[in-house]
Amino acid sequence: MLHLNSFLAARTPRLTGALLLLSLGSAFGAQAQNSTREVAYFAVPAGPLTSALQQLQRQAGVSIVYEARDLQTTQVSATELRGARVGDILRQLLRNQPLRFEEKQGVIILQPTNPAAPAAPGKRAPQSRQVKGRVTEAGGAALPGVTVLVKGTTVGAVTNGAGEYTLDLPEGAETLVFSFVGYLAREVAVGEQATIDVALVQDAKLLNDVVVIGYGSVKKGEVTSAITSVDPREFNRGVVATPDQILQGKVAGLNITRSGDPNATASVVLRGASSLRTGQAQEPFYVIDGVPAASINLVAPDEIVSIEVLKDASATAIYGARAANGVILITTRRQKPSAAVSYSGYVGLEQVSNTLDMLSGDELRGYLEANSKSLSPADNDAGTNTDWQKEVMRTGLSHNHTVSYGGGSEKSAFNASVNYFKREGVMNTSDSERLIGKINLDQKTLQDKLQLRFTLTNSLLTQHLISELVYKNMFTHLPTTNIRNADGTYKENLTRTQYYNPVALLAQNHEERKINTLLGNASAQLTLLKNLTNTLSLSMQNEAVKGGSYQGRESPVPNAANVTGLAAKGLARRYSVENSRKILENYLTYSPLSTAAHNLKVLVGYSWQEDKNGDGFQTDTRGFVSDQLGYNNLALGNPGGVAPNYDAAIAGYSLGISTLRLISLYSRVNYGLNDRYFLQVSVRRDGSSAFGRNNRWGTFPAASLAWNLAGENFLSGFRKLNELKLRVGYGITGNSLGFDPLIATQRYSSVGTFYYNGAFIKAIGPTQNPNPDLKWETTAMLNVGLDFGLWQNRLGGTVEYYDKRTSDLIWNYPVSTTQYFVNTLYANVGEISNKGLELTLSAQPVQTSSFQWSLTGTLAHNVNKVEKLANEQFRLDQVYTAYPGGSGQSGISTQVVKTGYPVGQFFLPEYAGRDENGLSLFYKADGTTTGSPTLNDYRYQGNAQPRLLYGLSNTVSWKNLDLNFFLRGVQGNKILNATLANLNIPAQSTANNLPAFSLTEPYADNRANYYSNRYLENGSYLRLDNVTLGYNLPLKSEYVKRARVYLTSQNLLTLTNYRGIDPEMSLGGLTPGLDNNNFYPKTRSYVLGVNLDF
Repeated sequence: MLHLNSFLAARTPRLTGALLLLSLGSAFGAQAQNSTREVAYFAVPAGPLTSALQQLQRQAGVSIVYEARDLQTTQVSATELRGARVGDILRQLLRNQPLRFEEKQGVIILQPTNPAAPAAPGKRAPQSRQVKGRVTEAGGAALPGVTVLVKGTTVGAVTNGAGEYTLDLPEGAETLVFSFVGYLAREVAVGEQATIDVALVQDAKLLNDVVVIGYGSVKKGEVTSAITSVDPREFNRGVVATPDQILQGKVAGLNITRSGDPNATASVVLRGASSLRTGQAQEPFYVIDGVPAASINLVAPDEIVSIEVLKDASATAIYGARAANGVILITTRRQKPSAAVSYSGYVGLEQVSNTLDMLSGDELRGYLEANSKSLSPADNDAGTNTDWQKEVMRTGLSHNHTVSYGGGSEKSAFNASVNYFKREGVMNTSDSERLIGKINLDQKTLQDKLQLRFTLTNSLLTQHLISELVYKNMFTHLPTTNIRNADGTYKENLTRTQYYNPVALLAQNHEERKINTLLGNASAQLTLLKNLTNTLSLSMQNEAVKGGSYQGRESPVPNAANVTGLAAKGLARRYSVENSRKILENYLTYSPLSTAAHNLKVLVGYSWQEDKNGDGFQTDTRGFVSDQLGYNNLALGNPGGVAPNYDAAIAGYSLGISTLRLISLYSRVNYGLNDRYFLQVSVRRDGSSAFGRNNRWGTFPAASLAWNLAGENFLSGFRKLNELKLRVGYGITGNSLGFDPLIATQRYSSVGTFYYNGAFIKAIGPTQNPNPDLKWETTAMLNVGLDFGLWQNRLGGTVEYYDKRTSDLIWNYPVSTTQYFVNTLYANVGEISNKGLELTLSAQPVQTSSFQWSLTGTLAHNVNKVEKLANEQFRLDQVYTAYPGGSGQSGISTQVVKTGYPVGQFFLPEYAGRDENGLSLFYKADGTTTGSPTLNDYRYQGNAQPRLLYGLSNTVSWKNLDLNFFLRGVQGNKILNATLANLNIPAQSTANNLPAFSLTEPYADNRANYYSNRYLENGSYLRLDNVTLGYNLPLKSEYVKRARVYLTSQNLLTLTNYRGIDPEMSLGGLTPGLDNNNFYPKTRSYVLGVNLDF
C-alpha cells in the first residue's frame, strides 16, 4: 500500500511584506525531497530570477516559497543545464546572490543569506484559533501534498494522505491559499469558519506534457493512440552508437536485438513480423526532427531530447504506405535562448561475454587415443594447446565524446555540436569509427510571424569488417596445431573445404567501408492568421558509400567466383555508390476552436519525395607483387600475369541505378470536448512509382477515440484514482519499405551467349516478369488501450490490446513459362496476423527526504500466424527456409512458412535415441525409426517467437548518488542450435575440433550432427542488461554549472539453459531463432563517463 505521512504542519518566522507562493508541487508524496529531483533539460535566458523560478516549478513540479520583496530586482544570467537536480539548478541560479534556500517537508523556501532582524516579540501576531479541512480534486478524490498557506505569511501546512490539514491561524488571518502541481491555485476567505473544505480544479496547461506525433504535437492527456514516449533519463547507457540501441527493452512490444559486431545494425521488430520480405520491410519507419526516412547514423545519442514510438495504425496512418511496422519519432536538441557549452563522454572496455567450451589440445588427443584414432595428417599435432577463440579475440576499447555549444536570444538562436565515436570490436581487426557534425540555426522575423529553421548534419562512418568464416573456424580449427609454420608463414591445411587458419583469415583478408552522409533541412513556419499556420520543409540527404576489399597473395579463401587470392596472386576490389533523397513537405495547421469546452485542430498537407540509388561502379583486379597497399592502388595489379581463365571471374561490375518517387496528400482532425472526450481522424493518399501501373495509389484512413473517465462523476467515489483513460483506435496502413523500385517492371539482363558470324556474343533476355497489378502490402489494426494512475500517479501504467492483420503480402510465386517470360512473378497474395497484449507499469514505492526508489516494468505477448499463402491463381503450400548447411546436410531446411503457423516455425525430424551400434535414430511418420529421415518424416517442433518479452528498470537515489539496474528477457521461444550440431561430429575429430559436449558421444555416430529436435533448445533467458552508478558533484564553481560521473556495465549476467554462446537471437527475417555459427559474439562492457555543463 502506498501512503503519505498522516500530517504535516510547518511554521517559519513571519516575513515582512507580501509572499508570492508558486506552489506547483509534486506527484510524489509531501515528504519527498524535491531538491533532489532531476530535470532532463532546463534553460532560461538572462532576466528576472522570478521568471526562472516559475519555469523551474513548471518543469520540476516543485513548491518554491519566497518573499517578493527579496527578489524584486534580482537578475540571473542565461542558464542551460541537462540532467541536473533541482538543488543544483537553484544553486546555479542563486550563485553570487545574497540568497539561500532550504527545504522543509517538500516545500523549498528562499530566504536572504543575512535576513533582517525579526519583529520584536511583543509585535508578533499571537495565534488565536485553529482551522482544519480537506482538499480534494473536482471528482472528490483526496489530494495529498497540497500546500495551505496563510496569505501574506509563511504560516502553513501540507495535506496528509487523506487530503486533510490542520492549521493554527495567527490573529488577523483573512485568506488561505491552496496550491498543488497541475491544479489552479485557489484563495478562500477565512471569516469565522472552523472548517474549510476545498476542491481544486486541474490546470490543463500544466497537467499535460507534450507528446510529439506526426506533423505536430498534442498534450499527453489528449493522446488517443498507442504512443510510448521515452525520456532521455530512461535511455540505455554504455557503449551505444545509434538511437535504436538505447531503446532496447524500454518499450513494450518493441523487440530490439543487438549484435556484438561494432558494424552491425540492430534488428528491430514492433508487434511481430508483418511481412514475408526481410530487412527494412519488417522494421519501423524513422522520422528524425520531422524529416521522414532520415538515416539514424546522423544522430548521436547524447543529442536526443525525446523519442516517441507510434505503435498502432491510428497513430501511424498519417505516414501512410511506410507505417505498417510502426513509426519511431526522434527529436534532437535545439538551442534555447541562452549561451551554453556542454561535454559528455565516456571510455569503455568490452570483452566477449561467453565462449563455447571446446576441447583443448590435450583433451582432443585423449579423446582420439581412447578411440584408437590419430590426427590426420600427422603434422596437425604440434603438441600445442592453441585456443583459437582467444587468438582471434581481444579486449576492445571504446570511447565517445560529444561537445555542444549554443547561444542566442528569443529571436535568434544557434547550436553546433560534434560527436566522435570509436569502437573496437572484440574480434581482432574489426572496428567502427564515426564523426558527426551538426549545426542548427533558428530565426524569428516579421514580428514573430515567420519562424525559420535550418539544420545541416554530416556523418562520416568508417567500418572495418571481417569474414563470417572466422566465426566458424575459431571453433573447428584443431587446437593441436600452431598458428605459424617454422618459416613464419601461417599454418594451413587446405585439404578440406572452408577449413582455414582463423588468425590468417584476419591477417590476409581485409574489408573497409566508408559512408559519408549529409543531410540538410530548411523549414519556414508562417502565421497567416491568428489560428492558421503554414509550414514548408525542404530536405536533401546524400549518402556516398565507398569501400574495398583485398585478399592477400597467400589467402586461400575463394571469392564469389571461386577464385582464391592465392591463385590470383592477390585479389583487390573497389566500389563507390551514391544514394540521394529529396523531400518537400508543406502543411497547414488550423485551430478554429480553443475554449474550455471545445478544442479543434485541423491539419492538411502535401509531400513529395524522390530517391535515387545505386549510382556508382565496382571493379576488381589481381596479380599483385606485394600486399602492402592492398586495394588502395588497383593500377599495381597485373592481370596479364595470371592465367586468363580468371578474367571472367573478376572482371569489372557496374551497379544498377534506380529512381523512386512518392507523392502524398494527407489530413488529420483532432477534437476535444470538455477535456474528457477526444477524437482523432486522419487519412493519407500515397502514390508510388514502385508499383504496377494499375495500383500506384493507395488510401490509408484511421480514427481513434479516447474517454477520460477519471473526470466523470460516477467515479468520484474512487478517491485514489486520478487517471483513467480508455482509448480505441482502428486504421489501415501500408508497407512499401525495402522495395526494389523496379519490382513491378519487366527487367532484362545477360542470359548467356549465342554464336553469330563466327563469334560468341552476350545475349540479353528477360529476367523478371512485369506485374501491372502489384500493390502495397496493407495492414489493418484495431487497438484498445487503457491508461491509469493511482495515488497521484505514484502507481500508473498502460494496458494495450491489438489485432493486426496484414494482407496482400508480396512473394515471388512460381508461374508457368508458357504464360510468362520467366518462371516466377511477384504478386500480392498472402496474409499474416499478429494479436497481442502489452502492459507497462511504473511506480514510486519509496519517496522520503533522502531516499527515492522508482521502477518501470514492461510485458508483451504476441501471437503471430500466417493466415494465407495461396489463392486460385498462385499456388504455394509452404516456403522452406533456414538452410544451415553442415556436413552431409546440404540443402536441408529446418524451418517452414506455412498457413496456420507462425513465422519461424521449426520443421525437423524427431530424435529417437541411438541403436545398438551407437548410431542416431529418428522417428518416421509411421512411428518406426530410421537413420535417414525424409521430408515426410519431419514434424512441427515449436517456433522461435517468444510468448513473452519483458523488462524491468529500477532506479534508487540517495542524496547525490543514484543507481539504476535494468533487467530484460524473453520466455517461451525455441532456438535451433545448429552451431552445436555442426560441431558435434566425433568421426571427424581427426581433422576438426569438438565441443566438450562431444566427449560423451560415440565416436562411430556419423549421424550425431543431423538436425532434429535434439538440438532444438529453450531460448528463454533473463539478463541483467545494464547497471549504472552515478554521482552528481556538489559544485560551487563559477564556471562549471553541473558535473556528473557515472560507471556503467552492460550484459553483466545472463540466466539461461541454452548451451550456445548467447540465447539472444534476432526475431527479424524469415529465419528467427537460428544459431548457425555465423554471428558476432555478444560482449560485456565497462564504461566510465562524465557529463559537464559550463
